[in-house]
Formats: sequence, C-alpha cells, structure tokens
Amino acid sequence: MIELAQALSTDPVLLENGPAIENAGMAALAVGLAAFGAGYAERGIGAAAVGAIAEDRGMLGPGIVLTVLPETLVIFAIVVIFLV
Repeated sequence: MIELAQALSTDPVLLENGPAIENAGMAALAVGLAAFGAGYAERGIGAAAVGAIAEDRGMLGPGIVLTVLPETLVIFAIVVIFLV
C-alpha cells in the first residue's frame, strides 16, 4: 500500500494535471449527496408520520420533528463547507 501511495505521489501525469475534481466541486458533491440521502430518508419517515398522525392527533409534534430531522444532515454539510 505504501508503494502505491509513493508511486501516485511521484507520477508525473498526476502532478502535472492536478486533481480530477477541485475543492469547490468536491464541496458541491458532498452537499448534493447529503441532500440526496436526506430526501431518501424523509420519504419513509414522512409516510410513517402521516400514518401515525392519522391514527393519533397527538403524534403531530413528534411526526414533524422526525420528518425534519434528516435535513440537519444537509445543514451540517453546508456548515462544514464554510468551516473547512
């Protein structure tokens, strides 16, 4: 593994061309994947929350909190971009 890392760090093609994706592109990719994951999680949580609220009106507060909870992943991803 160390030989591979040394070979990659001294490869003239990689040193000349630079990284395949720049920092801004990687940041955009990270936030996009975080948003995709949050949306994927919310589809199941939202369906379950609507079903719980239909059976018991007292589940409105916890249902909203649990539905919004995955969005904090995207907020954390955006905060990390500005901190790094």
